[in-house]
This record gives sequence, structure tokens and C-alpha cells, in this order.
Amino acid sequence: MSGLTRRHFIQLMGASAVLTSPLIHAATPPRKVGVALLGLGGYSTNLLAPALESTQHCELRGIITGSPEKVPRWQKKYGIPDKNVYSYDTMHEIANNPDIDVIYVVTPTGTHKDFSIRAANAGKHVWCEKPMAMNEAECQAMIDACNKNNVMLSIGYRMQHEPNTRRMAGYAATTPYGKMTALESFAGYGGNGMPQDNWRMQKAMGGGALYDMGVYAINGARFITRREPVSVTGQILKEHPAFKEVDDTTLFTLDFGDGLVADGGTSVVKSFNRLKATCESGSYQLKPMQSYSGVVATTSDGRRFPAIEGMQQTLQMDNDALAILGRGPALVSGEEGMRDIRIVTAIFDAAASGKTVTL
Repeated sequence: MSGLTRRHFIQLMGASAVLTSPLIHAATPPRKVGVALLGLGGYSTNLLAPALESTQHCELRGIITGSPEKVPRWQKKYGIPDKNVYSYDTMHEIANNPDIDVIYVVTPTGTHKDFSIRAANAGKHVWCEKPMAMNEAECQAMIDACNKNNVMLSIGYRMQHEPNTRRMAGYAATTPYGKMTALESFAGYGGNGMPQDNWRMQKAMGGGALYDMGVYAINGARFITRREPVSVTGQILKEHPAFKEVDDTTLFTLDFGDGLVADGGTSVVKSFNRLKATCESGSYQLKPMQSYSGVVATTSDGRRFPAIEGMQQTLQMDNDALAILGRGPALVSGEEGMRDIRIVTAIFDAAASGKTVTL
């Protein structure tokens, strides 16, 4: 099958009886949601900003950065006026800027709580990259701040907006291959580590495999089963000497009860990228399950659903914008992000103790 065109992609999502009511509507909204990116690293530069150019319901209007040398390039490329440029020290002033509706936090995990609370206190909706925060207490503080200020909080799980992932998740209810009996969920990439001053190598900043990549495998297992695990096990493997503070490879199990156990794993030195559900009379899988280049779904009876054309982040941000505009559901809440962090903590505890941890 050839890749989906954007028109067919939108039709697919609009006709989606997979999990929810239609997510994207054909009608033009009365206004677009103004987005300010907070943090101008690689993900903002190479993925979010380009994806915003293709959105229908939101647009890039502002930037917040701790690197002033990056500002001229961003202003020139995206036409951002001086009044919509902020530093981390001045971001509170964005409260008085009607151009900006949303602050998208795209910084290291260890900073998510502080920036998200500051964004909420400025009266702006908060989109926060995954993983949500360092622990449950930080997640709850973010949720509380957004509730207090009556703003939306959404976590950047692009996969929950991706059509093939949603289709496979719908099978939990329709059971076309019978009852699910086993699950595999693995997300990782190969490499030799990074410089020690890179945040992904630092424990305090939320570095390491389980935070950075493991949430794909954890969230994928929860989303595909539409269930919550009742207990976990964990094992941290030391695969590479460059990793001093954080895990480079972690294996885990998620026990969902009723005999269903998911084998999972994550790594930043070994490559794996799959999610497979085995059922009584067949199976289905996402492989790759989390690649930026696209997610491919296949079934044991020979069906194949190719990756969408275009960027998954475009769909994610359009759906989140529609939720702000009251024209669609908010798909990935702060509570959803917090559930994954609870499981991350439990896996670390299980690995440290060598025992099963009950949730």
C-alpha cells in the first residue's frame, strides 16, 4: 500500500470510530491557537517548529529561550516579532500577551515542573513533552497549577494521536483476534552515550533510558491493552561504561492481571522498536512503534497499514489545539502522564530490590 495522503489521513482521523468521536473536523475554526515554544533544542528546531507550519488549527507565534544567540535565526525563519520573544527570566510577562495561548515546554525532564507551573501561572495552556516530570509529586503539582489557573495540561505523547496506534488500541474493545494473551513492548535506540554534561546522562535532569525512551514502551503497553498494570518487575543492565549516573538499558514486566503480562524494555545503546499483542486466534503489531518517520501496523492475517505521510507532531498539536477551542477531546491529560511516571518509579524500585512491586 502506498502512504496516505494528508487528505486521506485527515479523513481517516475524522471518520475514526477507533476510540473516540472524530478528532479533526473539516470546518475552519474561528481562530488559530497561538503557540510559544519554550526551549529551542533539537526537538523544537527539527520537529515541532516544522510541524507547526503544517497545522490547521495552531501556529508558532512566540519563543522562550535561555540561549539569546538563537533568537535572530528563529525570528528570521518564522517571522516572530520582538514582542513575542522571551527569556526564561522574563517569561512571566507573557501573561500580558494575547498572541500566545499555549506554552509548549520542550526542555529536560528535570525542568518540566518549574516551567509548566510558571506557564500555568501566566494563564497559558500548557503542553509538556514526555516524560511528564521526575516523580508523582511533581506531576501532581503541575496538574494542580493548571487546574488552579483554569488552563489545559496536555502531555506530548504523539503516539496516542497516531492513526495506526489508535487502530490497534481499538482492538482491545473489538477483540478481532480473541482475548489478548501476551504483549511485547520495546523502545530503544543504539549509541555509545553522550558527553557527561549532556542532560540525558544526568540523573537529576531525568536522563537515562527508562525516562527518555521507556515511557514509549510503558505508555504503549497501557494504551494498546486499555488496562493498568497491577505490579511490575525491573532489571537494569549496564551495557556501556559511559553511563555513570543513569541506566542505559532497562528490562521490565508489567502484570495486568488475569494472566496478561507484558514483557518490556528500553535502551539508549541497543535498538529495538516494536509493540506486539498476541491473542487467542492471531496477533497484531506496531513495528516500528515510535519512530518519527512513521508507525507501521500489521496483523497475523496479512493486513498492513502503512505509516502516514506528514509529521505525527502536526496531528498531535492540531488535536490539542482543537481541544482548547472546544472542538475535540483532550486526549493525553496530566493524569495520563502521571500514571507512566508512577510506573517508572516502581520499575526503578523493583530493579533496586530485586522484588516485584505492587502498584
